[in-house]
Order: sequence, then structure tokens, then C-alpha cells
Amino acid sequence: QVQLVESGGGLVQAGGSLRLSCAASGRSFSGYAMGWFRQAPGKERELVAGISWSGQDTYYADSLKGRFTISRDNAKNTVYLQMNSLKPEDTAIYYCAARRSTFYSTEHRDYDYWGQGTQVTVSS
Repeated sequence: QVQLVESGGGLVQAGGSLRLSCAASGRSFSGYAMGWFRQAPGKERELVAGISWSGQDTYYADSLKGRFTISRDNAKNTVYLQMNSLKPEDTAIYYCAARRSTFYSTEHRDYDYWGQGTQVTVSS
């Protein structure tokens, strides 16, 4: 069992930055690929970024490349999402997810553990 707790969300003006953190507890964190998803009202949950267990392989949604950066610190059992140049359309609840695999997946159903989510609101 892995417990995930996100933090770092909040209200920010367009063009600003936020850094989300996801702290994991329970079983060994390093054996899990991780993903950051988001879900806006009335929309499906989408993968924002994924990272392999080693941190060497990453994935970003095409619309977010260059603005968001995913990273992980296995010694601290934490994965991060640095979000820059935020836009109002980035407003959503952001979820951290863990997958019992060395590699991430773009499908939310492939993830085994989820955090409770953190709200990100970007004002225009």
C-alpha cells in the first residue's frame, strides 16, 4: 500500500508559477512510476506528466511541453511538478498517482494509488 499526499496548489495569476509536491509513504517509492494528472470541471482526467521509477524517462502532454517539469527524489519519497507560465486553462484539480511498474502510462486506469488532489486556480 502506498499513500500519496499532494501539496502546493493554490491561487495564482496568469503567468505565475507553482510547484506541486507529492509525498509518498508506505511501500518502497523507488519501484513505482509516477504521474501527475489533472481534471477540470466537466472534463476527463488527463495525464499532465509522467516519470519512470529511475527518473530518467519523462512524458509531457503536448500542450504543456516547455512549461511544466516533473521530477522525483526517491531518497525523499517525493515527486514534484514545477509549473511555469500558468494559464487560466490550467485551472484544475491536480492528482498524483503511482503505478506498480518501472515505467509510466498515459492511461489513468493503469495507476494503482492516487492522492486526494490539490486545487490549482489560475486567474486571468
